[in-house]
Amino acid sequence: MGQGAPVNEARRRLLAAAAWAPLAGCSRREPTYDGGWVGAQHERGHRLHELKSGSLPAPAVERRAGVLIVGAGIAGLSCARTLARQGVDDVHLLELEDVAGGNSRGHRIAGMGCPLGAHYLPVPGEHAEEVSALMDEFGLRRQAAGQWVYDERHLCHSPQERLFIHGQWHEGLLPPVDALPAAERDPTLAHYRRFAQLVNEAGANQAFTMPTWRSRWTDALAALDALTFAAWLDQHQLTAPALRWYLDYCCRDDYGGSASDVSAWAGLHYFASRHGFHAPGMDHEERDGILTWPEGNAWLAQRLIQPLGDRVHAGMLAMRVSPGREEVVVDAWNARQNHMERWTARHVVMAVPLFLAVRLIDAPPPALAQIAPRMRYAPWLVANLHIDRALDDHPGPELSWDNVLYGSASLGYVDDMHQSTRPYPDATVLTSYWSWSDQRAHRETLLAMPWRERSARVIAELATAHPDLPGKVRRVDLMRYGHAMSIPAPGIRSHPALRALQSPAGRLSFAHADLSSYSVFEEACFHGVRAAKALRS
Repeated sequence: MGQGAPVNEARRRLLAAAAWAPLAGCSRREPTYDGGWVGAQHERGHRLHELKSGSLPAPAVERRAGVLIVGAGIAGLSCARTLARQGVDDVHLLELEDVAGGNSRGHRIAGMGCPLGAHYLPVPGEHAEEVSALMDEFGLRRQAAGQWVYDERHLCHSPQERLFIHGQWHEGLLPPVDALPAAERDPTLAHYRRFAQLVNEAGANQAFTMPTWRSRWTDALAALDALTFAAWLDQHQLTAPALRWYLDYCCRDDYGGSASDVSAWAGLHYFASRHGFHAPGMDHEERDGILTWPEGNAWLAQRLIQPLGDRVHAGMLAMRVSPGREEVVVDAWNARQNHMERWTARHVVMAVPLFLAVRLIDAPPPALAQIAPRMRYAPWLVANLHIDRALDDHPGPELSWDNVLYGSASLGYVDDMHQSTRPYPDATVLTSYWSWSDQRAHRETLLAMPWRERSARVIAELATAHPDLPGKVRRVDLMRYGHAMSIPAPGIRSHPALRALQSPAGRLSFAHADLSSYSVFEEACFHGVRAAKALRS
């Protein structure tokens, strides 16, 4: 349970969980919904350990490529797109899963699109040149009177965000001061305003940009990267429970770790690189818009995948990468054909997380060997719940795109039909997100817990704000990620190995958001384009 959860809310969650506890085991009362596990095939990843423990089978097929990209997430797809636009035709991608897109894949339930991972993209700032180019190519924006105008159909509609606290919904995600106990209100407002001031000071002179490698890195930023965000907040005596809960929520949402897990640089980067932090009553510019779709960022991924056609080879598990002076040999297991394939390429781009890259490469580069053991990855659960009719809402703002429960173990839920133009609420899919920074324990639990028990826990948590939800759920599809995203722990962003890995190591190149120490679309796109341009320079 998150920091600062009031006793009455904790009690309400406990009662809701107790009411639904029979669903977690054998019970006479059967739930009225079906569903199952979807998406990532963790068994394929585990097969890497099994096959590498002995000799790999002889290849049944041998293939050649000019450039072979291992990993077809956003970084790999952006790299392939850039190479193709530069006239490099002989580019192929190997993807472990049956569908490319990485953390930007989508799903459908009852004819409605829903995300299996990332579900929005902020309107790119001036430094995100690679993402801006995509916006133009995909027809998402145009220039009018010297300004960029985004297609309203793809900008998140209002109402955008709300928070459930003390039995009522409130607009926005920052806990409103008037919803707190009387004794906490004045101190909390003062802490809100002090944190806003510190964010503004830290973000001066383009100290925080996105992508992060276009920041003006200084000793001051390195010092922030050396301690946890929680320690930095303690140093500045920012202890108001509502503020600490909110900042912890933001860190879990973007980084997969709490304020005690991520660096102070990362905690400030969350705000200073985008929309800042706005305390109640302070003047501020209108918050930047965000782009979103029912299927989330899969909308973008599909437009990166489509031009590549049959050059994306799904269901291919890279087993060994052997760099040579003139070429690189990649042995990969074809899960669809159940045989080994050997690919030989002039260049190989490793667009996979660093913890995987170091296991795959024979004699990995020193920089990779240095940084990979220090990387930490957060397990995630994405739950898509199909409800057959509108929810009976509590007082306050109506159902929003993003809906968060104060003090909840979850990260809230998104209404996937929010972008529709229907005049009244009806059946929809709610996408609930969960992340855990105590990695190993929850990673093992995610793999071991039966779908029925996990889905019941998701429903019980959301039922604290929606008691009518259990009777309206018709399907729950769960997606689990054992290593969803790298956590920008202290010392990672400033480690020289990340800079070193941005230069090709012989015939090998690296392209993944891990090189920015955290995982978002803008960083992955940047590294994919960077790696492609480095190959052509």
